[in-house]
Amino acid sequence: MTPEDRFPGPEHPDSGPRHQPDLDVLPYGTYYEPEPVADYSGGGYEAETYSGYGGARYLEQHWPAAGPEHGHTVHAQSGGDDPPTIELGPPLTEPALPYHPYPAPGPGEPPGPLYVVGDVHGYLDELRAELRHQGLIDADGHWSAGRSRIWFLGDFTDRGPDGIGVIDLVMQLAAEAAAAGGYCRALMGNHELLFLGAARYGDEPVQSTAGTASFLAAWRLNGGQQNDLDRLEAHHISWLSRLPAVALEDGHLLLHSDTTAYLEYGESIAEVNDAVHDLLADEGVDEWWDCFRRFTKRFAFRGDAGPMAVRELLDTYGGARVVHGHSPIPYLTGAVHADDGMPPHVPGPYVYADELAVAMDGGVTMEGRLLVSRLPV
Repeated sequence: MTPEDRFPGPEHPDSGPRHQPDLDVLPYGTYYEPEPVADYSGGGYEAETYSGYGGARYLEQHWPAAGPEHGHTVHAQSGGDDPPTIELGPPLTEPALPYHPYPAPGPGEPPGPLYVVGDVHGYLDELRAELRHQGLIDADGHWSAGRSRIWFLGDFTDRGPDGIGVIDLVMQLAAEAAAAGGYCRALMGNHELLFLGAARYGDEPVQSTAGTASFLAAWRLNGGQQNDLDRLEAHHISWLSRLPAVALEDGHLLLHSDTTAYLEYGESIAEVNDAVHDLLADEGVDEWWDCFRRFTKRFAFRGDAGPMAVRELLDTYGGARVVHGHSPIPYLTGAVHADDGMPPHVPGPYVYADELAVAMDGGVTMEGRLLVSRLPV
């Protein structure tokens, strides 16, 4: 059960094209299975880099509950609302992965390769394993990738066992990467907004069309871990609250959510990031809650209208392709409905919407994968 099921809110019809096919109508797309990790040679990294820092927050759309389907608890659409969510499983256990070190960058070398990381949701061990597999950290968990660049696409916390550990690792890598001439940056995910809202507002009521709720109640229903809330400190709050909502790197428009709701916050990356940051800094609980709801819309890039939705974002904010997390790839491909009881197979990022969108949420919370991938795919 998630807060979307309990606290439905009104539709926002002006948030751009949002074709909502049934779950058994699959988008046209392909998996990208990455090549073995290789040393980078520089070059090709001079494209525009812009994040428009100012902070961000995400939103949540809500669905009524329905019965179980194919062995998972699935919550059905209602009246054309966004597609459903599922109950998410326990942490994964995987064997150690191989480590491929990078050489130290030479003087005057151009920026290193660009990587993105999908939704982590507290799965710290899986994150460390994937980063080491890509040669981005060493055996002790320290930055080893020279001038490489990483963007985390948000959702560090909730459902998994150690969200604060994930945040601490990303903050550590941000400092170490900067010292090595690279960088490690992150977007705000809707679960960061929910987590910080729970810490800030607790049980203070918020208004929804299905009755009064609170951030704390919604956070608990959405996989909030009390251990994370107990360990949340001022420096975590300060760092998280200033993460951007949108960034542009090497022609890739980086978002957490596959929604066009960003268009409601500004006509440029800077405007969106500043508008959401200002809202979170100055507005009250109901405005924060509405922001949380709005950016948790999903699946705007699926179906016949999906490419048009992606192009609207690209035409407004720049870039040639959207890269996002938020919606698990098994939902986008229909693998969540497998009848054999096996975990969904996620070989890599999922390219769809006329190859204009790349999905990076590998569904680690549903026994899929935590994806770390080099761009472009």
